[in-house]
Amino acid sequence: MTIIANPIYDSVFKFLMEDERAAKVLLSALLKQEVHDLKMRRNEYTNLNQTRISLFRIDFSARIKNAAGKEQLVLIELQKTWLATETLRFRQYLGTQYLDAENISAEERGTRYGLPIISIYILGHKLGDLQEPVVYVRRRYLDYESREIEQGVPDTFIESLTHDSIIVQIPFLKGRARNHLERLLTVFDQDYRMQTDEHLLQINDEGMDKDTRLLVNRLVMAAASPEIRRGMQVEDEILSEIEARDTTIMLKNKEIEKKDRTIEQKDRTIEQKDRTIEQKDRTIEQKDRDLEQKDRAIEQKDRDLEQKNLALEEKERELEQSKHEIEQQRNALRTTVRILSQQGKDVKEIAGMLDLSEETVCILLSE
Repeated sequence: MTIIANPIYDSVFKFLMEDERAAKVLLSALLKQEVHDLKMRRNEYTNLNQTRISLFRIDFSARIKNAAGKEQLVLIELQKTWLATETLRFRQYLGTQYLDAENISAEERGTRYGLPIISIYILGHKLGDLQEPVVYVRRRYLDYESREIEQGVPDTFIESLTHDSIIVQIPFLKGRARNHLERLLTVFDQDYRMQTDEHLLQINDEGMDKDTRLLVNRLVMAAASPEIRRGMQVEDEILSEIEARDTTIMLKNKEIEKKDRTIEQKDRTIEQKDRTIEQKDRTIEQKDRDLEQKDRAIEQKDRDLEQKNLALEEKERELEQSKHEIEQQRNALRTTVRILSQQGKDVKEIAGMLDLSEETVCILLSE
């Protein structure tokens, strides 16, 4: 048995993919094409979005060779998440790739086209009803009769505007090793987590092929690195802090929603009473002799006004409570920033991790 660092953690995954040989082995297996001239692009980062650590992204530019020996320069967009997250965040990031001028290549006769994009999503959670550990989403060129077009394919214009995707569902790996790719992905199988330390996996290295051994050796190095171990601990600490804050906010939000429903019900009651008073007013206008009834309607309006004032006072108290909750959230964020600072993170790193401006991080540290 071999003990390796758990690549579900961002710090470990980054360490793994920074090794060019390991990255080529994994990407070649996922793409089912030979990858060479691989280059990690500069916009790799972890995204801290609102309430939880959500996405870790790495972009590669690579020259790939298919089975026929034809080479193609592509952009590989690799995203990893170990918590369920909204697809909108994936779409937003994908949109930035289409807009990035660096992803444009010059073709013959001076025409410029976007580099073909291949999206790879490594998910630590399950999708809907799909139960395959690896799902390939491929495009096809079809005519009106749904017949596949072969002549003139692939087209540079179309390739720059559409893309293929590969989705890996880590929960469905579960000891599967039916092919070369699944044997490589064994290093992500969370069923091998050690009970005493979830930062580590314990896998069987008997009969392991050379490509899997390459990944395993890199992850063994990560497991032995104090810096990587600290990185995993920081991820755990940040997540724990944020989840505690989330729980408090969730409970407060439920309380506010309940009060809002009560106020809404009162508003509807008041609105109904107003309509009743209006009807009475019309009756009074039609029947001057019913003065006594008109006086009662006026008195009712006074009571309604008093009720509205009470409701307004209640809303003001809720607003004050909301201000207090916001201050609690700020205190939680200040605590997180200080923890990261104490762990040696500089202002720029903290700002990147928490999606804050450096000025905001400085203010929180000075408070």
